[in-house]
Amino acid sequence: MTGDRNTADIGDFLRSRRARIQPEEVGLPTHGRRRVPGLRREEVAQLAGVSVDYYIRLEQGRGSGGTSRTKSGGVSDAVLDAVARVLRLDETEHAYLRTLARPRDRRTAVRPAAPRVRRGVQLLLDGMERSPAFIVNQRMEVLAWNALGDALNGFSRMAPEERCVPRQVFLDPAGRELYPEWHAVAAQTVAHLRLSAGLHADDPELCALVGELSVKSEDFRRLWADHEVAECARGVKKIHHPVTGLLTLPYETLSLPGDPDLTIVVYTPEPGSETAERLALLGSWTSAVPEATERA
Repeated sequence: MTGDRNTADIGDFLRSRRARIQPEEVGLPTHGRRRVPGLRREEVAQLAGVSVDYYIRLEQGRGSGGTSRTKSGGVSDAVLDAVARVLRLDETEHAYLRTLARPRDRRTAVRPAAPRVRRGVQLLLDGMERSPAFIVNQRMEVLAWNALGDALNGFSRMAPEERCVPRQVFLDPAGRELYPEWHAVAAQTVAHLRLSAGLHADDPELCALVGELSVKSEDFRRLWADHEVAECARGVKKIHHPVTGLLTLPYETLSLPGDPDLTIVVYTPEPGSETAERLALLGSWTSAVPEATERA
């Protein structure tokens, strides 16, 4: 089943990238009626310097055949590099194509146990007193957080299944109020989830999450069909908090070398900025609430 999905993914991905490029952009004539938008398969093959038959097999998920192979039987770097050049793939898209073209052998793959957040990592989060921080896995599920991250997002008040960024964005009606730039957040979330799905095609829970979102959200289905892939390594996110109002939050992500499926997300507002001051107010307000409760 995983192999069938991987085959469909590489075909859909390459077709979507062909459709983005017009023949005149790459010096090809545009005479005659064209039944498909963008480049035809034979045009991609010509520009990449491979046979039409080989490119068709690659797009159909059968690219391990033929002569342009690695010793392990996968598609060669030269072919993938040439196709990426013709289709003008960026670094993330290029890496994603490699993943789709060279699926791991799931017959012998041993799925590792779900990663747990080590105590030392939790202490690292807790030490970031001025920055909201949390940890997500490959499914963008939130596994741990610090006090300010909880004050900002309310993770401790959520059921475990609700601590999932894609579910919050697409299935929680409050998501559109939380993110003033919802459409940008939604597109970025899907692009990152598709990249993760390519890297973890043997993760049944990730497949189930994609299925759930596809069934329950028309917006997710539309964005998923675009086959955009992106790594959310850094950026700026705007959040409307019910206590502090609008917060403009630059963020950075950190990978854990010992736990490759875990990522630390840290919001890094500029010191002295209005957002930094509002976060400090939020932190002091939330820390005072338990004390007031105890006095009562």
